[in-house]
Amino acid sequence: QVHLVESGGGLVQAGGSLRLSCADSGRTLVTYAMGWFRQAPGKERELVAAISVGGSSTYYSDSVKGRFTISRDNAKVTVYLQMNNLKPEDTAVYYCAARAAWFGTPPRDQKDYDYWGRGTQVTVST
Repeated sequence: QVHLVESGGGLVQAGGSLRLSCADSGRTLVTYAMGWFRQAPGKERELVAAISVGGSSTYYSDSVKGRFTISRDNAKVTVYLQMNNLKPEDTAVYYCAARAAWFGTPPRDQKDYDYWGRGTQVTVST
């Protein structure tokens, strides 16, 4: 049983930072590939970052490269998204997603993810 819960969203000024967390109450994330997606008003949901089971392989969208960092702490059964130098265009609802039995490079298609959190709002003001 997988139950993903995101936390860490909020309102920040442009140039600020936030760290999102995603935890599984069932303590199973250590065997899942993980991804962070976001959806802004009027836009399609997009993959922001993803990380493999062991954490050795990561992916970032071009829009966040150099600013965001995805990581995981398997001992704490938690995945993080550190967001630095935030921009107004980063404003969106951010979702944590998990894919079981997917080893190696993490999936990039949202349809390949099995489980989803309910999302956390990130708002970046000017």
